[in-house]
Amino acid sequence: MALGKRKKQDQQILFIPAAKLPQSLAHPFYVKVNEVLAAGKFDDFVEELCGKFYEEKIGRPGLAPGKYFRLLLIGYFEGIDSERGIAWRCSDSLSLRSFVGYRLDELSTEHSTLSRTRRLIDLETHEQVFGWMLKLLAEHDLVSGKTVGFDATTLEANAAMRSIVRRDTKQNYEQFLTDLAKASGIETPTREDLAKIDKKRKNKASNDDWENPNDPDARITKMKDGTTHLAHKAEHAVDMESGAVLAVTLQEAHLGDTTTIMETVIAATQTLRDLADDKRTQDKIDPQWMSEAVADKGYHSNQMMKDLEEMNIRSYVSEPNRGRRDWKEDPDAQGAVYANRRRIRGRRGKRLMRRRGELIERSFAHTYETGAMRRTHLRRHDNIAKRLLIHVGGFNLALVMRKLTGSGKPRCLQGRSASSFDLILGLWNALGTIRRFISPPRSEHGVTTSFCLAK
Repeated sequence: MALGKRKKQDQQILFIPAAKLPQSLAHPFYVKVNEVLAAGKFDDFVEELCGKFYEEKIGRPGLAPGKYFRLLLIGYFEGIDSERGIAWRCSDSLSLRSFVGYRLDELSTEHSTLSRTRRLIDLETHEQVFGWMLKLLAEHDLVSGKTVGFDATTLEANAAMRSIVRRDTKQNYEQFLTDLAKASGIETPTREDLAKIDKKRKNKASNDDWENPNDPDARITKMKDGTTHLAHKAEHAVDMESGAVLAVTLQEAHLGDTTTIMETVIAATQTLRDLADDKRTQDKIDPQWMSEAVADKGYHSNQMMKDLEEMNIRSYVSEPNRGRRDWKEDPDAQGAVYANRRRIRGRRGKRLMRRRGELIERSFAHTYETGAMRRTHLRRHDNIAKRLLIHVGGFNLALVMRKLTGSGKPRCLQGRSASSFDLILGLWNALGTIRRFISPPRSEHGVTTSFCLAK
């Protein structure tokens, strides 16, 4: 065989049959996703829902709602954090173009069009699309709703700490330190002088005093790795039977868990009420939906235990070690706290705590680690929440795909193909070894000699 060389100017093929276009291994996964969406009439639903945001005759042709939401789902399935990355990946992949619904002669959507469409469609519409995906899960028996787990995590904001300014004077950090140095008697302070003054100050990164002018919703927060960043807080309500995310809320990162949980409880309750009222899913939901709440010790407080008891929700919340307690100032909380303590020490309580660590943390890992949403590329809560709702909706849709095909993401499908091939190859090699072992040996003259295997 002669060595082939790449010519500097290869003549391109003028015509190529569509059947000969290359297809990736991930294409069967997206074909199945489109089948699931088509079975639920997803495009008809979102077109009717988003019709009020489009003009019939004015302006250039807009991005179809079905294509828009599919592009955001690609962010979860492919682990892409930015809308610019989604647009580039879709233009580069034949399987993704087919999934979104582009013709072979059609240009894919630019990131500016994707961002513009997101800004025009309001947050309530994104919440309704998230609810449609939950109804799809309920139709596949993946939503129970009786026991709901709650937990929160931090998302790094698209804003830098060095850009923060004072809320009152709008001074940046360096200008503020310079004024402090001059007030202390240093006429021309150096960087070393500013560092010494800043080191001695207390509460120097208070959210009451500082804000970021580019993203006012971001808050100064200490992350889990010990570093300090501007961040947002995402809180999940997870079905403790299937792991489906029933609600996701985006809140200020400096707020405590006991402050933010009620908004998530209300969102999850509204979602489950919609599922219970829908004729298609009312038989799929547990009649005692939202009757139990599971959370870690960050959510434990006297007021929280009383609030859950008043809402007829049995609490399974880990209790921090506070030592011997005096109930004279709040005697009403004693019964609720003791009842919660008795439940978490029981067999069911311990089982739910193990499930909480498994299911809730799994939703965080899939959506923010492998789903690449740990750092946001958008600003302001409305914009981030829109992307977050469809991103988490993709996680829920993956549960349906895992039930139907055994794979929740296209990469998992590729891995299954490779592992199956390795298994077949290993069995073939093992069979060859066994055949060589049990086949009767031959003598020098070609006569077969008999032998028996030792027991």
